[in-house]
Amino acid sequence: MGSTSILAGCAVLPPSKKKLTREKKNIGSVVIVGGGFSGASLARYLSILSQGEISITLINREKFFYSCPMSNLVLAGYKSFEYISHEFTSLVKRGVNVLHDEVIEVDPLKKSVRTKTGMFFEADNIVVCPGIDLDFAAIDGFDAVAQRTVLHAWRGGMQTIALRRRLSTLHDGGVFLISIPPAPYRCPPGPYERASLVANYFKKYKPKSKVILLDSNPDIQSKKTLFQSVWERKYRNNLEYVPNIEIAGVDSKRGILFSQFGDNFRGDVLNVIPPNSSSRIAHQADLVTDNDKWCDVNWRSMESVRYPGIYVLGDATLSAEKMPKSAHMANQHSKVAALDIVSKLKGRKKFSNYKIVNTCYSFVDEKSAIFVSKVYSFDLKVGTVKPIEGAGGVPSQESVILGKQAYDWAENIWLDSLG
Repeated sequence: MGSTSILAGCAVLPPSKKKLTREKKNIGSVVIVGGGFSGASLARYLSILSQGEISITLINREKFFYSCPMSNLVLAGYKSFEYISHEFTSLVKRGVNVLHDEVIEVDPLKKSVRTKTGMFFEADNIVVCPGIDLDFAAIDGFDAVAQRTVLHAWRGGMQTIALRRRLSTLHDGGVFLISIPPAPYRCPPGPYERASLVANYFKKYKPKSKVILLDSNPDIQSKKTLFQSVWERKYRNNLEYVPNIEIAGVDSKRGILFSQFGDNFRGDVLNVIPPNSSSRIAHQADLVTDNDKWCDVNWRSMESVRYPGIYVLGDATLSAEKMPKSAHMANQHSKVAALDIVSKLKGRKKFSNYKIVNTCYSFVDEKSAIFVSKVYSFDLKVGTVKPIEGAGGVPSQESVILGKQAYDWAENIWLDSLG
């Protein structure tokens, strides 16, 4: 086949009219480890493309899908926690076997999975969608005790609510100290969006308060000119950006962060995001290939370069050129993998080329957002995914219209992943 568009946007496919029945021919089985954007999207698209002919098991530790995109709106008090909390019921209705358990072992040779409760699965294909882990040990003093008070809120969930409570009780004149880890990390514009929304909250309700944004990197990692423009015009008195400051130590009792240079920064609320890597289960399964952090994949299929038949999707992957670790990208990975798995199990010819898109909105206040997009192409001759220069359009300055589009984007990608 020729070039294929992997459903690049978030357009939602209509539900299949053909009911799943036990008499339906079973052509294979897939076990999916992790129910985030990549895992949930994969389960949905496998059920659609296979029309019930593939047995699909999705194992996710949490009973709810907590969305990291839009969570900064919750953190700043503009949306409720329920807004980013979603159930897996629609996938169950599609015939997906959804289990809430923790996977403790993946055997890539036997293609088997074992869970914390003792359940054991073997399948034709194992898909590992583990997300990220946070390297607390890389920061001196960031032990279990410090983690109770110095929050990261870098996974959608309870820490989002806890950090919101800290901000809501902060006195007017207090300092919110955010540290950004070295790239690559999950959602490159996420910390800058967080700083913008909290600065907006301070400007409205606690005008003497300030966000200090400490960046391990030498410069803003995403939407640089767009964020700089907003900060200069709107948050000059409520946000300070400091590049090249990597956090080496934490003193949780005194509210101090220590840089690699020995400088110290004091805050009333500390938000430290440790260095990111692919999660523990990816390491256990021997899927990590790059700098003991990320999993290299065959971009034609999303299979591990080490173990054919074992797929790795989402933030855990070793990113291709200029490819961010984002929810939209994870959703796109799932469509590449779904097409490959179904083609393989049904004995169809595999596609040779495809195009995928990353769409990224960042809120700068509760109504307005900024926007960038990029198109990527896989070419079998090249063997990897590369951005198509100029295909993503022009980065867009803040507007209420983009804010409305961002809310629509969230609703659509949630439906595209879980519907």
